[in-house]
Amino acid sequence: MYIQYTMDQLYLPMDLEEDIPQNHLVCVVNAAVNRLDDAIFDAVYPGGGRDSYHPKMLTKVIIYAYTQRIYSSRQIAKAVRENIPFMWLAGRQRPDFRTLNRFRSQRMRSVLETVFTAVLQFLADEKYVSLEHYFVDGTKIEANANRYTFVWGKAVSKHKAKLQENVHALFADIEAAEHQEERECQGKDLAELGESCEMSSRKLEHLTQALESKLMDKPKDKPLKKAVRKLRKDLLPRLLKYEQYQTLLGDRNSFSKTGPDATFMRMKEDHMRNGQLKPGYNVQIGTENQFILAYSLHPRPTDTRCLQPHLEKARQILGKLPQTVIADAGYGSEENYAYLEKEEIQAVVKYGSYHKEKSKAWKENVGKSENWTYSETKDTWTCPAGETLHFRKESKETLQSGYEIHKRHYRSQSCEGCPLKERCTKAAGNREVVVSLERLRYQKQARAILRSEEGYALAVRRMTEPESVFGQLKNNRGFRRFLLRGMEKVTLEVGWLSLAHNMLKQAANDQKRRAAILQ
Repeated sequence: MYIQYTMDQLYLPMDLEEDIPQNHLVCVVNAAVNRLDDAIFDAVYPGGGRDSYHPKMLTKVIIYAYTQRIYSSRQIAKAVRENIPFMWLAGRQRPDFRTLNRFRSQRMRSVLETVFTAVLQFLADEKYVSLEHYFVDGTKIEANANRYTFVWGKAVSKHKAKLQENVHALFADIEAAEHQEERECQGKDLAELGESCEMSSRKLEHLTQALESKLMDKPKDKPLKKAVRKLRKDLLPRLLKYEQYQTLLGDRNSFSKTGPDATFMRMKEDHMRNGQLKPGYNVQIGTENQFILAYSLHPRPTDTRCLQPHLEKARQILGKLPQTVIADAGYGSEENYAYLEKEEIQAVVKYGSYHKEKSKAWKENVGKSENWTYSETKDTWTCPAGETLHFRKESKETLQSGYEIHKRHYRSQSCEGCPLKERCTKAAGNREVVVSLERLRYQKQARAILRSEEGYALAVRRMTEPESVFGQLKNNRGFRRFLLRGMEKVTLEVGWLSLAHNMLKQAANDQKRRAAILQ
């Protein structure tokens, strides 16, 4: 009536591999990691003490865990004890969660990038990628930090300026109360103070110590005692705090107290629909055939200034810069075009107004200098009304990165009585335009490439390259918030995610190849 059932019977075979299908994803992970040279891991194992778990075994377990949406070290350790593919990869060994976490966030700190590069080379050797076209894009992922422990750069500057005023006012009071002492000391304590003087914590500490020495001679001087107490207990600690905040901020506008490397950014996942800023990182990846070729992490919310450091990271991983870079309009700045031209990289990169230029409203807008005629020989602009704008002066704008934009100013002789003036400008006087000729040249080059057959095909393909990878990471595998804290550890997380994604993609491609052969 029933199939015989007993829990005391020993069954053969006992090899766990018998329960794993031949083309299972875990076999792809196992084969890829087995191909790695053991010397890659030797550098982080100096030897001595108790024998360690084999790094290849731990690498396999963590990569496979990331493919299965398991990111917690405790959950990975649980899977190693209970899940057949994990047990097979681990050879029935049972590393605990501390070992797994220490390995992925500390041991692999200096070699994970080497592992990623080696696996990528395997993919290139087997023609999964050609490393010719490089599709770059970024996405924001929330940091493991408190959403409400924010520090804003403008607030720090404002409070610090107010504190500076209080310090100057305090020392002015002391100076007014101690004219005789100042004459005896020849003003040495307060000589470097002034209304425009920026008071550093070091300088304030020195002056506070000088006042404390005076207080030793006049212990009953209540105004002086009160001033020293205010400096030591209030003003000096606050100034130290503001200086520390400004150091952490760098060129950013915010950071989280519980995750200082994270910057507050506007996320697409806005469930409250109130535009709430959250601490996060900008993850940049380059892809080809939806394989991740390189990855980098940035604390900047915009993609524009991430392109150059990302490509330098790609050079480090790939050993060279890609031949062709394809990106959306978020990267289309003059500085980025100049960088790509300098590095002799073909730029299939849109700029901000690329799609708007095709609209009828844009073409009929007489106020747009892009619709005017420029004469290179005369260095003049001619508006739709036939008025000529002559060169007046040149100005220079220096960006935070140090890149200089040279702008040329042109102005018409007279716009009085022009029938198009109301549609052209709201200014009362004559029309003036400020343009960067270099930017116009780069845009012209980009426009020609994007409208060519090859450029258009690559621009269309870009929509299914990094966008699909981000969809896999965030939606299919549910990775929307980092588990670790700090730029270094979070970068490692992105590395593990990238390795896992490439393994999944390889397994999917293998399956398609087998299906094509069977047909």
